[in-house]
Amino acid sequence: MQFYELLESETEQARGYFLSAPIIEDVFLGNFDVNTYLAFLNQAYHHVRHTVPLLMQAGARLGPHQLWMQSAVAEYISEEKGHEEWILDDIEICGGNRSAYADGPAPFDSEIMVSYLYDIVNRGNPVGIFGMVLVLEGTSSSLAPEVARIVQEKLNLPDSAMSYLKSHGELDQEHIRHFEKLMNQIEDKDDQAAIIRVAQNVYRLYGNVYRAISTEAQTISLRDAA
Repeated sequence: MQFYELLESETEQARGYFLSAPIIEDVFLGNFDVNTYLAFLNQAYHHVRHTVPLLMQAGARLGPHQLWMQSAVAEYISEEKGHEEWILDDIEICGGNRSAYADGPAPFDSEIMVSYLYDIVNRGNPVGIFGMVLVLEGTSSSLAPEVARIVQEKLNLPDSAMSYLKSHGELDQEHIRHFEKLMNQIEDKDDQAAIIRVAQNVYRLYGNVYRAISTEAQTISLRDAA
């Protein structure tokens, strides 16, 4: 069994926890409004803005036997730069105050997930960051295209309000194929274990991010009505 297949197998239960987040079913049933979309974008902004810094720190901490992965990390950094600006563009077009979202505090569950990842990179095995890549790109490639279609149709939004979901979903379908090839080149058992462990934990943490969206949407609605 190649490592990517093992990684998928070992994270199946945790992936199920993420996919069981009620908001996913709500979206497919059409049970959401623009505040739900804004809450999703807010959560996304506050973890996506850390993707490049996390990858940079991981690349800087790779050990001697891991240095061959620096080019892959550098490529991810190049591809991920500026994605947080896509999110702020979408927020603004949906009627949100760009500065308020950019400067506002991170939602609790996004902050916890990001803090965990910084801890892994700085105190654990930096290769574990690929566990985050599996979760975020894997879920995006499988969900984003259809979710984007449903959200746009339900809320009657222009293409310019869907730049993050649409572009990220399309890009991540391509990225996941490259990711599979990269994972199958990793032979060190400790590195494999670190990636599996981080992926398992991030699936659960990301599941909690999604579980918080409905409550945050209510907060946005009350705040905007005040």
